[in-house]
Amino acid sequence: MSAAPRPLKHLAIIGAGMAGITCARTLVQAGHQVTVFEKSRGVAGRMATRDSAFGSFDHGAQYFTARDPRFVTALEATPQLCKRWSANSVQVLDELGHVTGSALSSHDAHWVAVPGMKSLVTGWAEPLKAASRIELQTRVARIEPDAVSPTQWQVRTEALDGALHVFSGFDGVLLAIPPVQAQSLLQNSKLATPWVKQLDAVKVAPCWTLMLAFPQAMQPGLATLGPQWNAARSTHHRIAWAARESSKPGRSQIERWTIQASPAWSQEHLQDDPARAEAKLIKAFTEVTGIRAEPAHVDSQRWLYAKTLSPLGQNFLWDGKKGLGLCGDWCLGHRVEDAFVSGLELALAVV
Repeated sequence: MSAAPRPLKHLAIIGAGMAGITCARTLVQAGHQVTVFEKSRGVAGRMATRDSAFGSFDHGAQYFTARDPRFVTALEATPQLCKRWSANSVQVLDELGHVTGSALSSHDAHWVAVPGMKSLVTGWAEPLKAASRIELQTRVARIEPDAVSPTQWQVRTEALDGALHVFSGFDGVLLAIPPVQAQSLLQNSKLATPWVKQLDAVKVAPCWTLMLAFPQAMQPGLATLGPQWNAARSTHHRIAWAARESSKPGRSQIERWTIQASPAWSQEHLQDDPARAEAKLIKAFTEVTGIRAEPAHVDSQRWLYAKTLSPLGQNFLWDGKKGLGLCGDWCLGHRVEDAFVSGLELALAVV
């Protein structure tokens, strides 16, 4: 006698980055219903792309690796959304900007989404968006038992215009947001769970990101400015990473650079106003690359939760009795594929 089919569920997923969208699409593929809540204007989280008059900048994640075979399979299903980025190999620089080695190993191919890093998650989210399963510009303020059916959940939300709303009838609520935000939401919701204490051990560093464009490099006879390498990790006290955006496949050829500050410097200057942070990082960029030309475009982004320093140490958190779960790259590390694996594994646990 065959086992009775498991009842289909309706899950609320908070956060529409790589982990949240991976979790959502996996649940939908298994026949379940989802509603994704995202406080920003679009999906992708730190798989972010910012447009400018000179071309785009990947101002969040710069690239990704594909080690987990399930991630490889998912990427192969949408080959139009990602391409390999050789990056002239990834150099290692000392404090003075001198090349001391290469950080690119043979098993760590670098991939980027095309035409921008956000394209992978937005592409995967398109069926959810088409089915009206994503609520954008909607912040979840509280999780609580459903007013009509106490065995289920409801979420109280606030829209960008201040409008309040209650979404109800959920069999589970899955948080795919940074650990500090997850901790705060659990506490505000007065949900007694050991996870609140457990999340204290997770440490995620901030990151100031600088974006520069040099259209003057497109003048006849001047192909690029500065170094011959296209990407580098740096031991400079201000800069951890620098990359020539125009070297990535599917991008505009106008000379553009994205610079990520070190975790320590970003933490120390967390409260700097953008202009002050930009000035300091431009000075460091000049020291590292030797580019002294005046940029025609300067922009920046301060990420409060950028790089996991101390991960949770397990793929996800899931309480089947309560119907509550947590996932994110911070469960395992800081890689894009860590977010994918965490979201996938939580969805499989729910199923």
